Amino acid sequence: MSISRGSRRFTECRRGWADMSVLILHRNPLEPFPYRAWLADYDGPIVMLAARDKIESFGEQVPDDAAGLSHLGVLDHYDRDVAARATELAEQYHPRHVVALHEADLELAADLRERWRLPGPRAADIRPFRDKLLMKERAQAAGIEVAPHSLATTAQQVEAFAAEHGYPVVLKQRAGYNSIGLRISRSSEALRAHVDALFAGGARDDIIVEQFVAGRMCHVDGFVRGGRTVLAWPSQYQYDLASFGSDPGPRIDLTLDPHDPLTTRLLDLVDEVLAAVTRRPGHLTDHAFHAEVFHTPDDRLVLCEIACRSGGAKIREVFEVMFGVNLAELEIRTQLGLPVPALDHLPAGVRPQPGSMSGQMLMMKRPGLVRAVPARPTEPWVRRFWCWARPGQVIPPAAGSADFLTAAIAAAPTRAECEARLRSLGARIADQFHIAEAS
Repeated sequence: MSISRGSRRFTECRRGWADMSVLILHRNPLEPFPYRAWLADYDGPIVMLAARDKIESFGEQVPDDAAGLSHLGVLDHYDRDVAARATELAEQYHPRHVVALHEADLELAADLRERWRLPGPRAADIRPFRDKLLMKERAQAAGIEVAPHSLATTAQQVEAFAAEHGYPVVLKQRAGYNSIGLRISRSSEALRAHVDALFAGGARDDIIVEQFVAGRMCHVDGFVRGGRTVLAWPSQYQYDLASFGSDPGPRIDLTLDPHDPLTTRLLDLVDEVLAAVTRRPGHLTDHAFHAEVFHTPDDRLVLCEIACRSGGAKIREVFEVMFGVNLAELEIRTQLGLPVPALDHLPAGVRPQPGSMSGQMLMMKRPGLVRAVPARPTEPWVRRFWCWARPGQVIPPAAGSADFLTAAIAAAPTRAECEARLRSLGARIADQFHIAEAS
């Protein structure tokens, strides 16, 4: 069944329905997203379509029932089937809202809302946050620095860009996420191998080439309500995001101290970026965001990109340690028009300060046979801990920057103390993991 044909029938028969549901498109593991608890006061059916591979890749058991929801559909081929299955469920459950929290589902959710005449962000609202070329154009027009870049439709255009700007150069997809497909070429030989692979099928319109920006990557996460940023805080990756496939050690990500001069600069910059990329609020007035910004050795801030959804990895849990709220929960409750006391009580015009510094320690999947896993930490400052491996399991290589082996969340009074705690914990965890070559 095509979306358009199903949506026409759906729109025609929706009038008069009293019992409206929410349809959730879920391309994530289940544990970090307790929808039933988050929506305990929602009086309609909760219907979810989930990706089997995302559940299983985090070692979770696929439920054999609806897991407390009105309907749970677990799809073996999520990308192929989710749109058609959503249309079939719409005729049965009559959704009043369509919600998606994963970057790759935002445009489909917007398209379904538009086709079915439902409230919420439209494709035109989402596109500037998904299309990195449009995003950078809008930011640059507002005077925000971005790396020199260009749309590359052929291998020759990539090579011409490298000849003009020098190495390294970065190749990425216009609508990419989780660093999947991102390539950094540090020589003409490496670039040739990359472009041969990318353009083997001929010209394409989804590749951006840009100049490599040296420096530490920062990220700012927060929430916009009524078109105004009401919660936000910056952090700094202590590792290279693109090294997920070759970095076997602990990867540390830390929040910045309130008195750090970089904190205010990053918060101010992201407000400018949001205004530039959004331009006009449209239907996107209430949303989480995740912005990535380079801090260069000569103290410049250069925008990498910004997304209109909460950050991945364990950023939501880090934010919860700081402010006592989960950004994903804020997203879904706000979209459904449910009360959000944590936001209602925020003073206007005042930037809330975190109650604690926090950070995350991550270890990427690495291929091999798991012989031993670490013991669960008992320190009180370890607020959350996850291990997605078990003895006897054969693990594939990391396919993206969200393919984790283990993760931990720490709390501390200062960034320095949080870093010391996470590095000590990371060294211990790494020492306790034994992964042998798979036979």
